[in-house]
Amino acid sequence: VNCLDQHVEKSPNRVALIWERDEPGTAVHVTYRELLDLTCRLANTLKKYGIQKGDRVAIYMSVSPLSVAAMLACARIGAVHTVVFAGFSAESLAGRIMDSGCKAVITYNQGVRGGRITELKATVDEAVKNCPSIKHVFVAQRTDNKVKMGDHDIPLEEEMTKADSVCTPESMDSEDTLFMLYTSGSTGKPKGIVHTQAGYLLYAALTHKYVFDYQQGDVFGCVADIGWITGHSYVVYGPLCNGATSVLFESTPVYPDPGRYWEVVQRLKINQFYGAPTAIRLLLNYGEEWVKKYDRSSLKVLGSVGEPINKEAWQWFYQVVGEGRCALVDTWWQTETGGICIAPRPSEERAEIIPAMAMRPFFGIVPVLMDENGEVIEGNDVSGALCIAQPWPGMARTIHGDHQRFIDAYFKAYPGYYFTGDGAYRSQQGYYQITGRMDDIINISGHRLGTAEIEDAMADHPEVPETAVVGYPHKIKGEGAFAFIVLKEQTACVDHIKEELKIIVASKIAKYAVPDHILVVKRLPKTRSGKIMRRLLRKVVTEQSSNMGDVTTLDDPSVVKEILDAYQKYKEKSSS
Repeated sequence: VNCLDQHVEKSPNRVALIWERDEPGTAVHVTYRELLDLTCRLANTLKKYGIQKGDRVAIYMSVSPLSVAAMLACARIGAVHTVVFAGFSAESLAGRIMDSGCKAVITYNQGVRGGRITELKATVDEAVKNCPSIKHVFVAQRTDNKVKMGDHDIPLEEEMTKADSVCTPESMDSEDTLFMLYTSGSTGKPKGIVHTQAGYLLYAALTHKYVFDYQQGDVFGCVADIGWITGHSYVVYGPLCNGATSVLFESTPVYPDPGRYWEVVQRLKINQFYGAPTAIRLLLNYGEEWVKKYDRSSLKVLGSVGEPINKEAWQWFYQVVGEGRCALVDTWWQTETGGICIAPRPSEERAEIIPAMAMRPFFGIVPVLMDENGEVIEGNDVSGALCIAQPWPGMARTIHGDHQRFIDAYFKAYPGYYFTGDGAYRSQQGYYQITGRMDDIINISGHRLGTAEIEDAMADHPEVPETAVVGYPHKIKGEGAFAFIVLKEQTACVDHIKEELKIIVASKIAKYAVPDHILVVKRLPKTRSGKIMRRLLRKVVTEQSSNMGDVTTLDDPSVVKEILDAYQKYKEKSSS
């Protein structure tokens, strides 16, 4: 109602969504009235097939007006949506469906991205084989290709044409669940983060309005996928609640060429552009001419999200893309926070923005830095564990089905505070800079991934009894995964096993999770109690082996030299 009905009453023909389809130059405009119609028909279709308040529905779709309508239709009838990024494997999808107990899946026959077709329906078929909770699969058509339809498959658009275009919204309590979204934890199993109706929507709307200085009539371009929290908060809920015009970007930054983002900015006259550092680093390598070819004068604010942005990428984004005249907001937040928590804006008029710094906490956010003894660090020019001292409307309420894990993950390390898992630096002027994760979580191209997830996947290989994965700095992706493996026998076909491991990780998690490097070692560095010391492996791959720190707790300290030698050989072989 807040995202649709209130705007339809006042200005039904205002454009709600501009769908920038994969095929260049084929944008589709959807007004608030049309989106309400789409949402109500979809909602009535779900109701017809027995979906009711409190039921969970999985959405496995590429970015489109229909996938947005699917989210809003669930919200309208009080069902809980869990959007699964359409790049995840069947096994990842099945795990999320089973954990949340979904009754239905909404999907497309196929997806289209970067000129390539992906088989979404086939992936869903593979996933739901093992999911007894699924009663129906609603299948929409993104392409004209036919896909196999089974007994519980329902052609979505066909049903929607028969459905009524009026659907009375369910009345909900402010603390009822709006959606769940899975994110990586430091153990192998992803956790279903729960966000609620009122607090989440309020926070998404306020941060969208004030961080980006959104004015009525602006075209807001967040190029994130709806499978991530950024897509939930700044493609769908925040902008629509504010009656904005939101761009849905289905393609990739380099299709059909590296000028795609800027061509879209010119054609759709985008005013705020919000994207990921990994895409900026990728485009930076193609040079300035791809940017300068297009008119970017409509841009007022640039935003960066998903991981800390490095200075070089920040400068390029600010100077080349924004011509040095747009405010660049480097935003820090998490799936768990619901919306932006620290960003350079809002602030006083023309207040300074320091490159590559998130800087200022949003209204109601009270950041504190903690030392290793759990004490608050006072003063400036200090570093510590970033915590938040008081609750805010957008914060997650629990982990689905496991409240204890929620408490252990976020509130146990520093009692009385929310622990973000990130380290931060507070500058001389009192501004915040995020320094990176403090646990076994890596950030690959803005995708958060527990190293345990990759290790669990690789452990399925019969020849590989032990694995340890660490993150290392990667020029484009921000971080990459580096895997150390121990083989059962010293086999000759090491390369073959490495290829098999890459296939296993892609099929169990997703392609982006595949390690860039796999190094075979005789054994892993372990403490006497058998815990793998990943910190040492991190030092090896980041070439800081001169200061290994305390290795006395190792079962056998000579393992360090062994691994260093293997790493040197691997490096020489790679460079040759």
